[in-house]
Amino acid sequence: MKRRLVIGDIHGGLRALLQVFDRAAVTTDDILIFLGDYVDGWSESPQVIDYLIELSARQQCIILKGNHDEWCEVWLRTGDADSSWLFHGGQSTVNGYSTVASYLRRQHLHFFEQMQLYYIDENNRLFVHAGFTSMHGPQHELYPSNVAWDRTLWETARSMRDMPRESLLYPKRLKLFDEIFIGHTPTLYYDVDVPMRGGNVWNIDTGAAFKGRLTVMNIASKEYWQSDPLPALYPGEAGRNRD
Repeated sequence: MKRRLVIGDIHGGLRALLQVFDRAAVTTDDILIFLGDYVDGWSESPQVIDYLIELSARQQCIILKGNHDEWCEVWLRTGDADSSWLFHGGQSTVNGYSTVASYLRRQHLHFFEQMQLYYIDENNRLFVHAGFTSMHGPQHELYPSNVAWDRTLWETARSMRDMPRESLLYPKRLKLFDEIFIGHTPTLYYDVDVPMRGGNVWNIDTGAAFKGRLTVMNIASKEYWQSDPLPALYPGEAGRNRD
């Protein structure tokens, strides 16, 4: 049986991605679901995109778009760099692209443009970078980019702890799906460096942009694998730790 593996926020950490794929013994038979934020942080953002393009050509990958990917896409298309983006890791991406040929930039832009905002599998499991606010699901967001930015879904889920789904207090938003897998909000914010669960929501962003690790999880078994902390893989670099 094919494994379905979900991958947390990478933030330019190609070494971490390769390391954790080795530890998870990823093969071309695995279905890979990436939760977004491939750029901004460590020094290999363009190389991460190159790798994902090559990987998508040889096996089944679902590539979701994160808020940092939205920022980078706008910059690649227009040349306009949002000052907030530059502060929150974008400068490392701009630096990384300084030696990338124009035809490869166009290829990367096309890749960003083709990314999905969310994915719902045949078992009614939702995969999305951040969350959603609509009571009818991400398909009905008034502003589609909310799915790359929303934190209210995770804030709601983590406050529930082990509330039973049958409870009248269980949020109706979460009942739309059997399980929800997200990134966007680092578990390091809660002094945790492993995946966190709140209700039926799993947070897979274990802080690879900062001092944490990159995580890959088997969505069926919940077994997971992690890279070394990113600062150990990129000595001399700061990542997004200045934030």
